[in-house]
Amino acid sequence: MKIAILDALTFGDTDLSAFNQFGDVEVYQTTSSEQTASRITDADVIVTNKVLITDELMSEAKNLKLICIAATGMNNVDLDAAAKRGIEVKNVAGYSTDSVIQHTFSMLFYLIGHSRYYDEFVKDGSYSKSQIFTDISKPFFEIKNKKWGIIGLGTIGKGVANIAKIFGANISYYSTSGQNSDNTFEQVDLQTLLKESDIISIHAPLNEKTDNLLDYEQLLMCKDRAIVLNLGRGGIVNEDAVVKIIDEKNISFGLDVLSKEPMVQNHPLLSIKNKDKLYITPHIAWASDEARDTLIASIIENIKSSF
Repeated sequence: MKIAILDALTFGDTDLSAFNQFGDVEVYQTTSSEQTASRITDADVIVTNKVLITDELMSEAKNLKLICIAATGMNNVDLDAAAKRGIEVKNVAGYSTDSVIQHTFSMLFYLIGHSRYYDEFVKDGSYSKSQIFTDISKPFFEIKNKKWGIIGLGTIGKGVANIAKIFGANISYYSTSGQNSDNTFEQVDLQTLLKESDIISIHAPLNEKTDNLLDYEQLLMCKDRAIVLNLGRGGIVNEDAVVKIIDEKNISFGLDVLSKEPMVQNHPLLSIKNKDKLYITPHIAWASDEARDTLIASIIENIKSSF
């Protein structure tokens, strides 16, 4: 069996040696669209995270039997074309749930506690010059008794809700599909959630119902001092609207996902005035050591179950 791993760099230092049990393995750190065809021509199995696999590419890969997507989302593969050609496509679900939940709170605490400001306050010598033992120039609030609105109450959303409840938050949620129902928490419409929540976290997929879900008009509804966290997909929150409103209203944003990744050079988000109200991480919520190990182990099992 010949296996082509197309974007191994996305796995970091995760051990990939388990793939060797299946035969010949070609590991490519990155693969451009121009390189894909030649790299999958003789492959029986493709492992891809973000490399696009189109119908045209499949037509050139005569031996291809299985496409392993190293992610939950399957939008990088033409699924209809694969089915037509008898090529199996398998993804991995649930491998990063705990990692994303943890990063949600990491982003929240960074913003609530003004971590950047206080870290720099100490390290630039300002604290040493202080006349008092503390500094409270950047007030922070407690999660207890605050309203936390969750957009997308899937497995990750529920995990966040359960932990937020332990902190004493009052939880409500908006189901983007209209199908999720959980009597443990209060279900509300989007407008109510935006108007009432002190903390809003997004854990939904990007589809026709969530694309541009939070635009300028919706963000205007948010409470003063609200914190909006997007750990779903970039297109759910309109980034141009964030650029505009973050310098107009006292709202803070934590973004782990953007509409285009990697971030485009000179992105307008990099030029906002109130930089302390924006925390961006480079799509890392999914990528704890444990999550990446689980991801690779699951791909191995997907291959085993197909042959």
